[in-house]
Amino acid sequence: MRLLLRSNNGEFNLTKDFVGDDIIPPYAILSHTWSEGEEVTFKDLIEGTGQDKAGYKKIQFCGQQAERDGLQYFWVDTCCIDKSNQVVLQNAINSMFHWYQHAKQCYVYLSDVSIAKRKRSSEYSKLTWEPAFRMSRWFTRGWTLQELLAPRSVKFFSYEGKVLGDKIKLMRQIHEITGIPFLALQGSPLCEFSIEERISWTRSRQTKYKEDKAYSLSGMFDICMPLLYGEGEEKAFRRLRNEITELSNVVHQQQALNREYQEFIQHLRLTDPRDDKKRIEETKGGLLEDSYRWIIENSDFQRWRDNKQSRLLWIKGDPGKGKTMLLCGIINELSKSMPKTDQLSYFFCQATDSRINNATAVLRGLLYLLVSQQPSLVSHIQEKYNHAGKALFDDANAWIALCEIFTNILQDQSLNSTYFTVDALDECDTDLPKLLDFIVQMSSVSSRAKWIVSSRNEAHIEQRLRLDDSGIRLSLELKENAAQVSRAVDAYINCCVLELPEIKHNQRLQDLVREKMQQKANGTFLWVSLVIKELKEAMAWEALQILEEVPTDLKDVYRRMIQQIKRLRRQYPGMCRQVLSTVLATYRPLHLQELHVLSGLPTQVQNVNQATATIVRMCGSFLTIREDSVYIIHQSARDFLSEEARHDLVPRGIGSVHQCIFYRSLQLMSTTLRRDIYSLRTLGYPAEQIEPPDPDPLAALRYPCIYWIDHLCEWNHGSSAEDQVDLQDRGAIDSFLRQRYLYWLEALSLCQSMSKGVASMAKLEVFMQGRANTRTLNELVRDARRFIMSHKWAIEKSPLQAYASAILFSPTQSLISGLFKREEPHFIIKPDMEENWSACLQTLEGHRHEVNSVAFSPDSTRLASGSRDNTVKIWDASSGACLSTLKGHSSHISSVAFSPDSTQLTSGSEDKTVKIWDASSGACLSTLEGHSSHISSVAFSPDSTRLASGSCDNTVKIWDASSGACLSTLKGHSHWVNSVAFSPDSTRLASGSCDNTVKIWDASSGACLLTLEGHSNHINSVAFSPDSTRLASGSKDKTVKIWDASSGACLSTLKGHSHWVSSVAFSPDSTRLASGSCDNTIKIWDPSSSACLSTLEGHSHWVNSVAFSPDSTRLVSGSSNNTVKIWDASSGAYLSTLEGHSSHISSVAFSPDSTRLASGSCDNTVKIWDASSGACLSTLKGHSHWVSSVAFSPDSTRLASVSCNKIIKIWDASSGACLSTLKGHRSYINSVAFSPDSTRLVSVSEDNTVKSWDASSGACLLTLEGHSSYINSVAFSPDSTQLASGSNNNTVYQGIGISSDRMWITYNSENMLWLPLEYRPSRFIVSKSMIGIGTSHGRVWICSVKGDKR
Repeated sequence: MRLLLRSNNGEFNLTKDFVGDDIIPPYAILSHTWSEGEEVTFKDLIEGTGQDKAGYKKIQFCGQQAERDGLQYFWVDTCCIDKSNQVVLQNAINSMFHWYQHAKQCYVYLSDVSIAKRKRSSEYSKLTWEPAFRMSRWFTRGWTLQELLAPRSVKFFSYEGKVLGDKIKLMRQIHEITGIPFLALQGSPLCEFSIEERISWTRSRQTKYKEDKAYSLSGMFDICMPLLYGEGEEKAFRRLRNEITELSNVVHQQQALNREYQEFIQHLRLTDPRDDKKRIEETKGGLLEDSYRWIIENSDFQRWRDNKQSRLLWIKGDPGKGKTMLLCGIINELSKSMPKTDQLSYFFCQATDSRINNATAVLRGLLYLLVSQQPSLVSHIQEKYNHAGKALFDDANAWIALCEIFTNILQDQSLNSTYFTVDALDECDTDLPKLLDFIVQMSSVSSRAKWIVSSRNEAHIEQRLRLDDSGIRLSLELKENAAQVSRAVDAYINCCVLELPEIKHNQRLQDLVREKMQQKANGTFLWVSLVIKELKEAMAWEALQILEEVPTDLKDVYRRMIQQIKRLRRQYPGMCRQVLSTVLATYRPLHLQELHVLSGLPTQVQNVNQATATIVRMCGSFLTIREDSVYIIHQSARDFLSEEARHDLVPRGIGSVHQCIFYRSLQLMSTTLRRDIYSLRTLGYPAEQIEPPDPDPLAALRYPCIYWIDHLCEWNHGSSAEDQVDLQDRGAIDSFLRQRYLYWLEALSLCQSMSKGVASMAKLEVFMQGRANTRTLNELVRDARRFIMSHKWAIEKSPLQAYASAILFSPTQSLISGLFKREEPHFIIKPDMEENWSACLQTLEGHRHEVNSVAFSPDSTRLASGSRDNTVKIWDASSGACLSTLKGHSSHISSVAFSPDSTQLTSGSEDKTVKIWDASSGACLSTLEGHSSHISSVAFSPDSTRLASGSCDNTVKIWDASSGACLSTLKGHSHWVNSVAFSPDSTRLASGSCDNTVKIWDASSGACLLTLEGHSNHINSVAFSPDSTRLASGSKDKTVKIWDASSGACLSTLKGHSHWVSSVAFSPDSTRLASGSCDNTIKIWDPSSSACLSTLEGHSHWVNSVAFSPDSTRLVSGSSNNTVKIWDASSGAYLSTLEGHSSHISSVAFSPDSTRLASGSCDNTVKIWDASSGACLSTLKGHSHWVSSVAFSPDSTRLASVSCNKIIKIWDASSGACLSTLKGHRSYINSVAFSPDSTRLVSVSEDNTVKSWDASSGACLLTLEGHSSYINSVAFSPDSTQLASGSNNNTVYQGIGISSDRMWITYNSENMLWLPLEYRPSRFIVSKSMIGIGTSHGRVWICSVKGDKR
């Protein structure tokens, strides 16, 4: 890029060519239209000619205006580009947009706009130049579009060089001239506007060369493309679009990768050790270089640093010796001295913070810093993360997965040399032995990694570290090191004494204090820190007296602090005890406001934070405050308070503290929680958009809301009878649940803790069992747990749905729903609901296709599902959260099974393979190949040593579960094997086949022991009873048979299903048998009497798989409606609203007078219902295929229906008689509508046409063509003269409507009411304030909205 430089005498010259990293000075830029032959060229400037050209005036103008704006440099396209050089020209055109974008000022010179004549009137009257401005040629040229949009500042000038205004001031006129949106003119990023919209801005513009019309747009899309003049406009635009598409794909891929990386980093991050280091240094008064410099000169440290064979350094010392600050200093020194390519990853354990006091947290922190410095290492984590998601770092086996990842990273040849530092191993409360063993192992894995660890001088740590030739111990108590530490402590004392305000100007007193502290410190940094904290609060004359009194031993210092607390005036000792005991008993550091209320401090204060901080400072030096949260100063202080001082702090035991915290939590929530505590007002307000108000009404409530049940359980498990009164009917808990339960759920959602709420209610339900005088409370707790389980998703996404969807879609006999009926939206007429909670405890959504197989883990904590979307999902069986998604199969998953020890999961697929997965990390452990056709069933042997698979190649294979070797292939079936099952004693294997037989095999020898015949159709499923004496089989003949597993005799045949039986399962206690069927139901049978105990309804499609939980209390089912349901195995009522269709509802419509409702179904019928009572008035039969759409005529006398075989029928709405049958469309008909005068009927089809019919005769009056895609809706104008049709697009509803994902009822396109799965529409119709919904369950329900929608 060359610029023009204006000299002091008004002349201007070309600068050098700025290239590469050259710094380009600030410049102005000219935008104008060219006059052929009159523009000054690059050659003219080089040769010193061109002053006689008309264009020279524009250059002079630009230079003068730039000088007025304080700019020496400016750029003009005609003379700053050497157009004779094609490379330069190509680069200039591709860079033009950016040159304009980076200009300080852009001057638009309008040679065809003059201000010579003005009206003598108000300055606000229309200017005489405006008509010329609107007609200016500048707005018609192609290249000036980017010159308008790219610069931040654009000023318009007349022919005379007078300013007319800037882009902002003239925005309205520019918008009206160009049609460019205001946001684009205001500088919004162009990527926020669609490709087509940006291209449309140039349609009325012209260019000298046709190709330039496309080339001039390249900068607006941030692309570079070769200039091929002569290719024509069409080819140029085709290339432009190809470049845009390619760039968009790259950008989208990069954005997706960035999103994935950011999401991964967010999930990996438990804490940022860099922030922890900064916090620790600030808390301890700053890092003093003289306090750690000695370690750099220490021979042991240097040997560790310089010797390649020395990879592990253990720094050990007593509490308070400054180990943590020493490591902070080492980290600083290493970061300064190591090569730029080396890396440093560290972690600070802290027992007082549950986030960072466990082995898994250590690995997460080290990995977080490592991949932040070397992102390429993410590849070692990404595959497992893609399978497991966030659960990879959180679940029970996170340690195992992270160890494997860490090991792979250290073995990676691309790993840069790395120093790992872990501080305070003794404060790793969970899995310390595992961590120590891992560090020792890792220190020998890679020569590119060195480790420093620190801890107290504890024998068990030294034993585990097993320091040999590759490890070095550095003891701060050794004589030579102790002297260095003592000198470091002296340096620390020198620094601290200078900061004492009362003796700042008394040099003699400073010297005495310094000398006394150095005598008594005994090389202990913590001692100095505690004493200095006390001295800062003392008067100058008290300093020496305090130092005389302070003991030298750290524990004695703590004892003195306790005595000082006891000697405080009035009620302060009690307040300090309350604060200290509360901090000891809580599960995380408390905010000052939380501590204030949970400690029971006086409420008559003006500033809660200030008052609480005052009491905290009275607690000796046991506590410290960071960012308004309170922490225990040191692990040794916590140990002292929990052990030696516990009798002073909690004479009645720690349980009494839990009791107080529980009571205060309950009281605070009962008096503070209310509906819409954040004043969101909108029922569908999304949780992710919520920002806490200031002041935050939940500031003091967060901890109580999340942990009150935990404190109840900690206190009450060993309490006396009189202390348990609150667990009785009409007690405090009973009262809270009855009066504040929904407000609590709203608060949990705002605290992002709904999952913790589900777990807490389950904990409370278990806790309540077996207690006297609690029958009513137990019922309430059970109902409250069902309530939160059923509505967790809705409330979690939108907190105020606690008062909408949660109440409206709860059973009529729900206690919680009844207690809070006053809160339900008054403007929504509640749909008819079942009386009691159904047997379905939860519905798990997430699969994109049918669920073919489900299985509980033997420990009942997890659930696996296999789907036709080629994935396996593992779910938390309690909360319903999806823990991981396992990807790897290339075709549908047909069967899943857990290993008996719950550590592994196997899946069989139509890709002919069996995969074994790690059930925690989601890693694929092995892929078993050998079958020549689809795998239909898989099963582990109860002893976990073998795996069986049944296939459509008519064989069963038995595999070694460890090695993956095929042990035997069982042949004998003459058709596909659909199901396999081991007997509980692992000695036998059963298989069910499409040859209508069941075979029982010897699992060791592979010999066929029995062939069971009796079914008249394919066997879909087989299952042994837990005692191995019986075998159940489910068949396409709609029956279940129970066989004697020894003799092969058929003991009973269970009949009742109206379609195939797809799956059978015994309960683990052998008392029940479940069968899932293609009639969409599950039946539970008594296997002894053959009686059907219950029928579970709720799935809208075939039930493909059923399984009992190991404790026999729950039943899981997977369905072709893409869902998994968890049922209460004991009960089972379900919804009954406008039932009568035997298949899916495809369409619904209200009559214009709203008195009737019509529904079309896949059972080939149309039903007309009374909209008030729900009674079925008539059933219209005649279609030979599914009915896809229905519509009433405006006079309500006729009804039109469409079927999937492209036929329309018109019916008499009263008699049900078929009046006419209309044929003519070539493809599926999406919608029909009557004209307002009822004389015509219009239909739209996927053949891209609209047809108009005579509603009386059935004659086709007109066929309208023109849509390029299929048409999905149509409507007449009110006067019947015009017709509107719409193809696939986005619809904005005014008034009541349905969201695009069909999960919400909306009002004015804003989410209003979340719909549970069973109530989501397959079809819907809106009539004024009512919406009729037909579900895929074959039911119809009506929602009516009236009045104010707030």
